[in-house]
Amino acid sequence: MAATDFKDYYAILGVSKTASPEEIKQAFRKLARKYHPDVNPGNKQAEARFKEINEAYEVLSDPEKRSKYDQFGQYWKQVGQGFPGGGVGFDTGGFDFSQYGSFDDFINELLGRFGGGGGSARGGRQTYSYRTSTGAAPGGFGGFGDFGFQDAASTGTTQDSEATISLTFSEAFHGVQKRFSLGNETIDVRIPPGAKPGTRLRVRGKGQVSPFTQQRGDLYLKVELQPHSFFQFEGDNLVCEVAITPDEAVLGASIEVPTPDGSVSVKLPAGVRSGQTLRLRGKGWPQPKGGRSDQLVKIAIATPREISSQEREYYEKIRVMRTYNPRSHLQNIKL
Repeated sequence: MAATDFKDYYAILGVSKTASPEEIKQAFRKLARKYHPDVNPGNKQAEARFKEINEAYEVLSDPEKRSKYDQFGQYWKQVGQGFPGGGVGFDTGGFDFSQYGSFDDFINELLGRFGGGGGSARGGRQTYSYRTSTGAAPGGFGGFGDFGFQDAASTGTTQDSEATISLTFSEAFHGVQKRFSLGNETIDVRIPPGAKPGTRLRVRGKGQVSPFTQQRGDLYLKVELQPHSFFQFEGDNLVCEVAITPDEAVLGASIEVPTPDGSVSVKLPAGVRSGQTLRLRGKGWPQPKGGRSDQLVKIAIATPREISSQEREYYEKIRVMRTYNPRSHLQNIKL
């Protein structure tokens, strides 16, 4: 990482370097709520800020990562890694690291150059020891225990794993517990109500094992929903199509419309058009902050293919008496 790429995670979260884990968690939750993509749909700046906040919290909420970050700043990720041929993915700025066996050796000498104390001689070079602490990171954002909703933004941890989970609409709406096999390990994951297509669920500590720290990354489950015969998604809202008859469209009517909770009575206004959308507020999908989105009902006027002789007689009478011409505005159109 170049010096110009350094990110001050404390400044990003707006906390001091002496902030407690609880203060860091509170600052993260406040900012995450403010810049969450669901609160700022289509806002690229808010999305980028949300990713920065997640990245900062990922480091500062982990005692070991925070300790390395506090000691080594922009180079904290390289601690414990070797430098074969000058290192991989590390901006050396033209400096020759081949003389060092590991990044720790480089840091130890660097600290010695700038007056670090407590060193001991080894091969004519001052060496300095450092200490890191280990501990469990706080629970997942959103109050879901060990995992919670995570938008499609990578934390940048190379030991994280990703898998796809397929849910029915009912499972995603009501929430469900699923069992997974990870090699020789079987885990139970509780999916909270409201998962949507593309939602990423984070399961802490169930990713791959780091060959350097022997700690496990996280497992991300990307949600896919199996097609439903009636409901679909349109943004955060549920959408469905309901057919009505020509007489219901002309005269208006009261019809039954299915919702996730069961059928409700919906009043059609007289003169409703095919393609018109009616909104059922609060009848849609569970939202992360509570409550429900809306259900959009798209109207489709269905013309009967087979009618009785009496129905035909009445339709013919209507045609003779009809005064409305929906194509009157087309009479003078030409090129």
